[in-house]
Amino acid sequence: MDKSDRTSGTQKKAKKNGNSKAKWIVSVFLSTIVISATFSTLSAAMLDGSSILAAMLILLCIVFIGILFDIVGVAVTAAEERPLNSMAAKKVPGAREAITLIKNADRVSSICNDVVGDICGVISGSASAVIAVQLLENFTFSPASIVNVGMSAMVAGLTVGGKAVGKGIAMRYSVSIVHFTGKLMAIVRKPFSSGKRNKRKSKR
Repeated sequence: MDKSDRTSGTQKKAKKNGNSKAKWIVSVFLSTIVISATFSTLSAAMLDGSSILAAMLILLCIVFIGILFDIVGVAVTAAEERPLNSMAAKKVPGAREAITLIKNADRVSSICNDVVGDICGVISGSASAVIAVQLLENFTFSPASIVNVGMSAMVAGLTVGGKAVGKGIAMRYSVSIVHFTGKLMAIVRKPFSSGKRNKRKSKR
């Protein structure tokens, strides 16, 4: 292979990587819009007409989801592939899916930490504003701005504190967390994979 062939091969590879990155950016952009719209619609529907206690519980659930996905995102980047390869060789359920997560750690962490994490942050902020309005309607506070500030501070504290604790857990139990996530993926994919197998058998 001469120098011109190598240069052509390098250019093709760079172009392919560029196209792949562009597709990834577009897919993240679109999925963020879909997930954000879905989460916002569901949270708004649940918060509408709910009591202050119920709204608080919904807010805590939103914050918890953000922390949970942050843990998965950190665990995927920290986990070693070797023990999971051993599990996959023994056909342990979820091991292959866990390996796939680790091999795509950059994209998985981007979705978990950035996409879902940021969406939960925005929605939890909106939910805290709704709760603040409910509190002002039912109770007398002076000045009223203290409620908004207090709710925002509480959400920020729960989110940052929860993620700080979650990162420690993710680093310590990274393999177990990724394997558990792989198991969940295997359970979700099982009906679809069995459906594909049945179609193949019927074609034969």
